[in-house]
Amino acid sequence: MDIFLSVNNREQVICLPVLPAEFTISKPQKNDTFETVTQGELKLIGSPGLKGITISSFFPVRDYPFLRDRSYKGFEYVYIIDKWIEAKYPIRLIITETPINMVCCADDFSYTIKKDGDLYYTLVLSQFKLVNTI
Repeated sequence: MDIFLSVNNREQVICLPVLPAEFTISKPQKNDTFETVTQGELKLIGSPGLKGITISSFFPVRDYPFLRDRSYKGFEYVYIIDKWIEAKYPIRLIITETPINMVCCADDFSYTIKKDGDLYYTLVLSQFKLVNTI
């Protein structure tokens, strides 16, 4: 399995060098609860909300034998993702060997520099629906 992030129809692509131990995709449902006089609470099934995913791993500053990709090192990944966020680019997330292929926006990107120099990060993405102009 590999995790790819890209912008502008693959104009720039990064493969995450270290896979996260796990990732969770949230699929919220916009249900509403109403209080009635005669029946108490009633639940109305609403529309699905936007999917979300949080990815936590690290960007290495040195070569490790387990790296999935060696195109960049440490802060180069941070600079690329920061540039995409500042430019307000939608980010395509593809996780191979899964059906996950979705356009996202970054809701949060934080990182910590550990004493070995590696950058441990958390990237929070949520589904971005392209506006249909028809």
